[in-house]
Amino acid sequence: MTPHRWFLPESPDVVGMLREQAAITVEGLAELVAWAAGDEEAAARLRACEHRADDHKRELRRALTTAFLTPLEPEDIFELSRGLDEVLNSAKNTVREAELMGSSPDDAMAAMARQLADGARQLEAAFARLRPEEADAATTAADAAVKSARNLEHTYRAAMSALIELEDLHVVTARRELYRRFARTGDEVIVVAERVWYAVLKQT
Repeated sequence: MTPHRWFLPESPDVVGMLREQAAITVEGLAELVAWAAGDEEAAARLRACEHRADDHKRELRRALTTAFLTPLEPEDIFELSRGLDEVLNSAKNTVREAELMGSSPDDAMAAMARQLADGARQLEAAFARLRPEEADAATTAADAAVKSARNLEHTYRAAMSALIELEDLHVVTARRELYRRFARTGDEVIVVAERVWYAVLKQT
């Protein structure tokens, strides 16, 4: 009699893939900080991080189509990955816009870059705790990410107010657009943090 073979459904580590994407996002925003501090070569490294993160995002999406069971609902994993992608894309596009306008980063942008990088690190910490027994730690880290983004809002408003003291219209226009791009990136950090809360609440 031929023995039966039992084939178990695939169980790719989709949360592990999500954490890898988060780690690359943190790396990319560290390059944003370096760029904002005056390191022009950091722009290319940021773009390289964004390409690597895209590869991980696609790998994760393919894995979701074959995963039989996932620690979180597939929709939440998808949205958390999508949100991370938006954060890093927005950072990359901010640098690209600055290059196109011939505008160098100023102190306000450097501060906002640091606040974004801190928010990304907090999101990474939240993702490391996406399990029922660490729900409180995950949401605490998500709250810290939101706080970093809120601090960025304060920096943004102060920087926008200071623009009225400048006379060069080109500088004013360029900085206003770049400040807004930083602010929108902060909004994307908040979206991801709130999705962490949503995903965790459904586990409890």
